[in-house]
Amino acid sequence: MKKNILSILHSLLSETTKKRSEKIILSIAIASFVIHLLLIFLVQINILRLESSLFEGPIAAIYTPFSFILLYEVYLVIYYLPRSITTYIGKQYEIITLIIIRRLFKDLSELKLSTNWFEIKNDLQFTFDIIASVIMFFLLYHFYRQSRPNHFETQKLITNNINSFITLKKIIAASLVPILIIIATYSFSNWVFSLFNLDVMIETSFKDVNDIFFDEFFTLLIVVDVILLLASFYYTDKFHKVIRNSGFIISTILIRLSFSVSGLLNIGLIIGAIVFGLLILIIHNKFEKELS
Repeated sequence: MKKNILSILHSLLSETTKKRSEKIILSIAIASFVIHLLLIFLVQINILRLESSLFEGPIAAIYTPFSFILLYEVYLVIYYLPRSITTYIGKQYEIITLIIIRRLFKDLSELKLSTNWFEIKNDLQFTFDIIASVIMFFLLYHFYRQSRPNHFETQKLITNNINSFITLKKIIAASLVPILIIIATYSFSNWVFSLFNLDVMIETSFKDVNDIFFDEFFTLLIVVDVILLLASFYYTDKFHKVIRNSGFIISTILIRLSFSVSGLLNIGLIIGAIVFGLLILIIHNKFEKELS
């Protein structure tokens, strides 16, 4: 029984599954882009009626394949969870950065080029998002630079005879796969139902569409992070490790809070979360250097 469970864990989190998932998601992303373009065409010639700004122009169609690319990034978060805590957190930052970039394509479809640029809400949101995406990309670069000393973290844990902690992380990661599939299926089907329900047409705002699945996803990650933090006390009592892991939880909470607000505050919470995580990692690495 134990061997069967371990084999399932290995198959879900193996390099082979990762490569297969990448190819499958890429194929689905291309197909979804074509389907979205077709739906936009049907809406524009009044054959189909869909109450959503995602069907107002061809540029908005790029939103759909980006959504599937984001789902692959979600899998990568799970994939790296048992391997490296810093890469696991870095993938969370990648996801929120891609969400902002995906939002840019929606912003582009609603731009109104005029001299009143900073007085129009959609144009102002585009300005915030394009500046934020560059800042976040820059912060991600420095985060991964700081995470390089910890690339062999898993090997260190094994040599310290805490294989059970690695097994726990694998069990949690494997358990997340079906849970996230259920959440993603429910969230997407619920949105599609509201979109195609001709009796009760619900106009879905961009903010609502952008929140689909990912607010629940980051809530689940907070729970996972807290469980791992508490479990880590069995294996280490080093102050800088505890602060690092606690800091990463705070960073994830800030990202989750960003989904409940919009505009400049949304951007501020996201950038603040990444900056906080980066500073925590920099200080942690200085502790590691001094104690080594």
